Amino acid sequence: MADRVYLDWNATAPLRPQAREAMVAAFAEVGNPSSVHAEGRAARRLIDDARRRVAALVGAQPGDVVFSSGGTEANALALAPGTRADGPRVLLVSAIEHPSVLAGGRFKPDAIIAIPVGADGRADLDALVRQLAALMREGRGRALVSLMQANNETGVVQPIVEAAAIVHQAGGLLHVDAVQAAGKIPCDIKALGADLLTLSAHKIGGPKGVGALVRRADTAMPDPLIKGGGQERGARAGTENVAGIAGFGAAAAAAGHDLDAEHRRLAALRDRLEAGLKAAVAGTMVFGAGAERLPNTTLFAVAGGKAETAVIGLDLDGFAVSSGAACSSGKVAASHVLAAMGVPPALARGAVRVSLGYATQEADIDRFLSAWIRLAQSLLKERPGIAA
Repeated sequence: MADRVYLDWNATAPLRPQAREAMVAAFAEVGNPSSVHAEGRAARRLIDDARRRVAALVGAQPGDVVFSSGGTEANALALAPGTRADGPRVLLVSAIEHPSVLAGGRFKPDAIIAIPVGADGRADLDALVRQLAALMREGRGRALVSLMQANNETGVVQPIVEAAAIVHQAGGLLHVDAVQAAGKIPCDIKALGADLLTLSAHKIGGPKGVGALVRRADTAMPDPLIKGGGQERGARAGTENVAGIAGFGAAAAAAGHDLDAEHRRLAALRDRLEAGLKAAVAGTMVFGAGAERLPNTTLFAVAGGKAETAVIGLDLDGFAVSSGAACSSGKVAASHVLAAMGVPPALARGAVRVSLGYATQEADIDRFLSAWIRLAQSLLKERPGIAA
């Protein structure tokens, strides 16, 4: 397996050495972090240190970070109707959100409204203005808007700052799913204007099964999703995953280091990849190419291609890529993201996602392009324009 090339970083990033080291050290601590004795305090210090590191990644205060079992749980915690008179009553979510957001959390289906997106994959803010105005006219109460910072399939970066201004002017709250954006582009919760923000450890090189919901200092944390003990300041019951949280903190510190330089490096690799793809097969479509995107993400398709066939063929040749979101990769279905962008189903069914990360090198891109040309020649023999 050593000669394989991993190009599915948006599904999960390989564990960073710093995270592995932090987790190994944490496994040696025997105490329950809620215990008051020395062993318990040692475990608590690991959690407190990780909380500071995660908070620093998004410009928050440590006390505003609540650890969870992952991004999905953090989203479910965030998406809750208010129990107070001024709490949110309606949820608006963009049509390209992660399934855990599209599910609506604890909102009832009739209280969930979809925000359309344009052909470039960006949320339609004019539609959002109209939707919020209609809610105010109808007296349906305060709105909670959920908009991901960057899409996991196309990499398209959403207009969060502009959306925040619109939402707050209408008296609403903004939740940002930053799971795919963290560690790739700046995710400062105050600069974005977000009230709540979701993170996941394994997307930035931490362990799987750990995430966080971060609140802005003046925003109330939603009512607990998991109730029981008083862990996480009463926001999330259950003994904390000490080793996982320690790994999350180490990964957050590493991901936030020299972010601008890594952004430039990954963007150059992505551009090299896309230029090679277009040269290899005439008519290659790169989705969202006209909008600002994450520096590491390319979702492309060739008319007449089938994603599942391409992904399997590349896997057999030593390359790990995806046909879209990891949570849906085992299903033969068109992407809901591309459907919302108005991409014809026949073209969407051929979409392949290549995503890069901190260990990706130019040689990996060049090897992939050679493999893609070989595969394209065998799968699309009848098409002109395939590079020799």
